[in-house]
Amino acid sequence: MKRITIAIDGYSSCGKSTLAKALAIKLQYSFIDTGAMYRAVTLYLFEHKLIDTEGGIDEKNAIKALSKIYLSFIYNPSLKYAETYLNGENVEKKIRDIIISNSVSKVSAIKEVRTKLVSLQQKMGKEKGVVLDGRDIGTTVFPEAELKLFMTADEKIRIQRRLDEYTSKGEYITEDEVRKNISKRDYEDTHRKESPLLKANDAIILDNSDLDKQQQLDYVMRLINDLQLIK
Repeated sequence: MKRITIAIDGYSSCGKSTLAKALAIKLQYSFIDTGAMYRAVTLYLFEHKLIDTEGGIDEKNAIKALSKIYLSFIYNPSLKYAETYLNGENVEKKIRDIIISNSVSKVSAIKEVRTKLVSLQQKMGKEKGVVLDGRDIGTTVFPEAELKLFMTADEKIRIQRRLDEYTSKGEYITEDEVRKNISKRDYEDTHRKESPLLKANDAIILDNSDLDKQQQLDYVMRLINDLQLIK
């Protein structure tokens, strides 16, 4: 069976990773959460005092620190997807903290950070049979991907999804905090100089405001079959 590259881009809290994981399981592909990679770098910078509580970054030393950062994904059979490891430590839970969410867009805007992580992502996906989600997969990382999706959803729905995510983890965060975080990330992602969030010309828009997880998966599988991407 032909193996392809599936690139999923879009705004935060649109369910990109959820869909990507489901597709990877369905197709028996590898899943690469590129957003988690940027979050892990952000976590490292926080832990080494290179980002302050206001989000200010010591960019010069942050760039120097990149050589000390090793990222990997290790498959968790009980979860059926690979978890993010930073220098040998499972940081899957740590990188989802709101503090990381508030600074990750600024970190991902640093040219040297993007160069390092894009190179890693391209190496991880060079054999195809991979699903990647992020902000610049279809435009920068794999512009030749056979299937490109650009995900979006109504802002109110995105806010509620993020609130539900935190609640499920037993964490409390206000609706206003989530709204501000989403608005801030949207602006920074679409206005940064290095690989801004853009819809690739040949990407298919997937507005999942009124779709549940199974409906999204079914829709994309129909796309794959209708476009005859896998034979």
